[in-house]
Amino acid sequence: MDNDLTSEETELFGAYDLAAQLAVRCRHLHEMDVSVSASALERVLNTLMTELWDQGFSQAEIRKAYEWALADMPRYAARLW
Repeated sequence: MDNDLTSEETELFGAYDLAAQLAVRCRHLHEMDVSVSASALERVLNTLMTELWDQGFSQAEIRKAYEWALADMPRYAARLW
């Protein structure tokens, strides 16, 4: 099936899908309620940050992205999107 997405859009939407899958995995770990999953979210976010660093993102870029996401949470929680 053909689509009208650019290669940039395909990559972006693929990254969104991966983020959703990562969130589901974190929830599963959290629900397991075992010692290894006690700090799963913190450990996964730390790993994501270091992986972004390894892919060439600067500390400033990573920090800006996290801060932007955190600042956007109230709007999302209020379903204003």
